[in-house]
Amino acid sequence: MTTLTRQTLSHLDWLEAEAIHIMREVAGQCERPVLLFSGGKDSICMLRIAEKAFRPGKFPFPLMHIDTGHNYKEVVEFRDKRAAELGERLIVRSVEDSMKRGTVVLKHEGESRNKHQSVTLLEAIEEFGFDACIGGARRDEEKARAKERIMSFRDEFGQWDPKNQRPELWNLYNARVHKGENIRAFPISNWTEMDVWQYIEREGLELPSIYFAHQRNIVMRGGAIFPVNVPLATGEIINQPKADEEIVNMQVRFRTVGDITCTAPVPSDADNVAKIVLETATTTITERGATRLDDQTSEASMEQRKKEGYF
Repeated sequence: MTTLTRQTLSHLDWLEAEAIHIMREVAGQCERPVLLFSGGKDSICMLRIAEKAFRPGKFPFPLMHIDTGHNYKEVVEFRDKRAAELGERLIVRSVEDSMKRGTVVLKHEGESRNKHQSVTLLEAIEEFGFDACIGGARRDEEKARAKERIMSFRDEFGQWDPKNQRPELWNLYNARVHKGENIRAFPISNWTEMDVWQYIEREGLELPSIYFAHQRNIVMRGGAIFPVNVPLATGEIINQPKADEEIVNMQVRFRTVGDITCTAPVPSDADNVAKIVLETATTTITERGATRLDDQTSEASMEQRKKEGYF
C-alpha cells in the first residue's frame, strides 16, 4: 500500500510560484519583452525568479537599466557584476544621453533626474521595439502602485490610465497589445518588503553593500536623512551640503536604492539579512515613505509619474 504524504507550501513558495507563472506568461505572450534590472533588492529577486523560470536555458529576454547618471556606485558595480555572472545581455540607457539629445531638459542643474527616467525608458522601448517591460514594483510600496494591475497596459505614448485597466480574473493575464503599445508586467506585485527580505534570506542572494549598516556622512534636510558628498562611479562627487548644514557621520542603511539625489537612508545597525528581517518586522513606515524624497512632493506624485510613463 502506497502512503501519500502531503506537502505544505510556505507563503514564499506560493509567491514564488505565482511570480514564475507571470514571468512565463510574459515570455509566452509577448514578442520582445525585457527585464528591468537596476541592481536593487527587488530586481535581484526578479533575477532569481527568472533563473527558476527558464534555466538551464538563456533568459528569453535581455536585461535593461535606465541609469540617471546619479546612481550609487556600489549598486552600479553590482549590476554589472551580476549580469556578467549570469551571462545575460545587459542594456544600459542613460538619462544623460537624453539630456544631450535635448529630450530631457532640467529646470536647473541640481534638479533630480529621477522622474526623467520615463523619457529615457520610452526612448529605449522605441529603439528596441520592446512590447513588455518586466519590473519589480510591489503594491505595498505606494498607493498608486497598489491599484495597478499585474499586467499594466500602456498606450502608444507610454501612458497609464488608472481608470482604464484590464480585468485579471482567476489569474488570467492579457498581455496582447497593438504595435507601439506595451505592457508593464509586475510578477512580485503581491509581495511585501518583508517577503522580499525573507526570500533573499532563504535563497542566500547577494546584495549591494549599501543595503547593510555602514557609516556615512549625512545632513538633516526637510526632516529626512540626506547623504552628502557621495562619489559616483565616474569619480564625481554630488550632493554637496549647503553652507548652513551640519555634516554628521551616522550609521545608516538603505531600504531602497535609486537616484542619489532623492533616496535617503535610515538609521540602522542591521549589518546582515537576519537583522534586516527583524528590523523590517517592527518598522511602522513604508520603505518609500521613509526614504524616497521624490514621493513626498505631493500626495499624487507617483501616480502622475506613472501616467507619464514611469515604471
